Amino acid sequence: MSNQVASQPPFPIPNPSKGGEKVFDPFGELKIFAGKASHDLALRIARYLGVELARSETILFSDGNVFVRILENVRGRDVYIVQGTEHPVNDNFMELLFWIDAFKRASATQVTAVIPYFSYAKGDKKDEPRVSIRARVCADAIEAAGADRVLTMDLHSPQIQGFFKVPVDHLLAMPVLVEHFARKAIPDLVVASPDVGFAKQAYKFAQMLNTGLVIGNKTRRDHTERAEIFEFIGSVEGKNVVIVDDFTISGGTLIEMAHACKARGAKEIYACVTHGVFAAGTAERVQKSPIKELVITDTIAQRDPSVIPSNCVIVSVAPMFAEAIGSIHRRESVSRLFQGYEGVKI
Repeated sequence: MSNQVASQPPFPIPNPSKGGEKVFDPFGELKIFAGKASHDLALRIARYLGVELARSETILFSDGNVFVRILENVRGRDVYIVQGTEHPVNDNFMELLFWIDAFKRASATQVTAVIPYFSYAKGDKKDEPRVSIRARVCADAIEAAGADRVLTMDLHSPQIQGFFKVPVDHLLAMPVLVEHFARKAIPDLVVASPDVGFAKQAYKFAQMLNTGLVIGNKTRRDHTERAEIFEFIGSVEGKNVVIVDDFTISGGTLIEMAHACKARGAKEIYACVTHGVFAAGTAERVQKSPIKELVITDTIAQRDPSVIPSNCVIVSVAPMFAEAIGSIHRRESVSRLFQGYEGVKI
């Protein structure tokens, strides 16, 4: 008897690129599952695609063990598990691995790990003696669990894609954030990067908004979140400034950069990051800072309103993830999502 899984019959699914028109998909049924960390985002993605969020459950036992269970048939299906790795990082990461394993054992045709926020991406190199390259260990674990591909957003270091042997689709929140500030039409605007490491992305941000760019340079004395801006390239005098970065935990880097801009004659200060991690005390620090508005995306579920600064605005990247999932499912290009942004190569 053959062990091959029979192909699924064509399945009607809305095609977002065709205005939601129902098309018969020759690649079979697409299923979106939600891990405990990213349920709300997964629900928004499913709604955008016009499909029901697939049924599943996650149980955390009293001894700390995580248990996951699929509550519907996935044999021969194209499965997407949406699970970020924010706090509690290790619990959420282990849950992701268990989901991947469960889908493979249930004979899903393709399992894509959709990781809106890949926390261990910060551990991308061996920059001091006798330390682990944590992002590489995580990549190996995701592959060993059986993931066929990975879909993620704004990795702290893009080279992490090379840690994987399976395909990685790396989305950028930049178009969504740019659109937010473009609608505001802020006069005399300049984009600022708080360090040289993010300068390349900040340059693309500035190109999209047709503004100038300034670059700060920060240093950290230890592994705490506190950063010090000690150099500054460019002028912000008489300008409104939007500080851009990939994530913030304590708000320290953004706040230090905001103070540096104010000290050099800047007018209003805005900031935006993809991932609002928000450790305890961040909300109060950001609210008391010169930052008028902090814009983040919904890659991380903000379940406790008290951790969100009152001057924070959340924009959704669910449509971008949904479009990417639709493209992967239909074997179409994902890079098309970044076309039409003033010729800037993202």
